[in-house]
Amino acid sequence: MPTLYLIPTLLADDTFDQVLPAQIRTVIENIDVYFVENVRSARRFISGLKTNRVIDETTFFDLNKDTPPADTRRQIQELTERKKNAGVLSEAGCPGVADPGAVVVGMAHTLGWRVEPLVGPSSILLALMASGMSGQSFVFHGYLPIDRQDRARTLRNLEKEAQQRQQTQIFIETPYRNDALFADILAACQANTRLCVACNLTASDAFVRTQTIREWKTQIPDLRKKPTVFLLL
Repeated sequence: MPTLYLIPTLLADDTFDQVLPAQIRTVIENIDVYFVENVRSARRFISGLKTNRVIDETTFFDLNKDTPPADTRRQIQELTERKKNAGVLSEAGCPGVADPGAVVVGMAHTLGWRVEPLVGPSSILLALMASGMSGQSFVFHGYLPIDRQDRARTLRNLEKEAQQRQQTQIFIETPYRNDALFADILAACQANTRLCVACNLTASDAFVRTQTIREWKTQIPDLRKKPTVFLLL
């Protein structure tokens, strides 16, 4: 049976040599079919690795939140019949974690494929490592509600869970809405609750800080358009 490689991509531009192991280049040199969240980003990433892969001879299948599962099922079935290996590329970080890659991975398991996850950067795990919060018990919630009342209610519930279970609560936001989310966290949470803000991880201007809500209110960071992970405990 074929192998489906789960290939981590960069969190920050121009960090190929700092964060990616040599194995990723080797795999990409030998694969010409990919399931990708964003074709343009995937092409740029593969080209940036400077392998012998001819990008115009590479096949990309869209795999995002709007992709019909039937399309993905047909594509991987055809690859199964051809006994052809494939890769999965996320928009940033590790495929299958906070992205649609899990859809094709689940189908691959059903069809008997070998699934091989490769080592690479994960913003969620890097943020947890750097937060000083519990790495024994944690939950990743993805995106919180956009409606401010619903979001405030959710934040209070997450804070309660963190207090009762001593469990780190992790979530993210679309970068252009980071500042609004940060303001809502300060408004909804108690003064002694700890908040970690992990921003632009692996980049030269990466920023990670854990403080109480009371302390954050005296020094508001600029998070506009910067990929950020938030952690509460």
